[in-house]
Amino acid sequence: MAKPDSLQGSLDLLVLKILSRRPGLHGYAIMAAIQEISREVLRVEEGSLYPALHRMESEGWIQAEWVTKDSGRRARIYRLTEQGGIQLAASESRWLAVADAVGQVLRMA
Repeated sequence: MAKPDSLQGSLDLLVLKILSRRPGLHGYAIMAAIQEISREVLRVEEGSLYPALHRMESEGWIQAEWVTKDSGRRARIYRLTEQGGIQLAASESRWLAVADAVGQVLRMA
């Protein structure tokens, strides 16, 4: 049985959505945003997030840049690209259709 905090293939969608609303986040901030917005239900592990970020960057959905923070530490921040916005819209539409279909099954008498 899947753990209640597993993302079941939705990590790309969640990351793209977060970056569409909060551009310029670094990896840890993306993980924290997902956890906070989901009210602690969803948790992303670094071992899942960073490979996904690299893959999404290779796909052209996000772009990354190194910045130096006020503390002097360097951080890699991410932004959604135009192509990423297109991917987000398609993924969100598919996800909502699947969620609706699951809801229909769960509500059947």
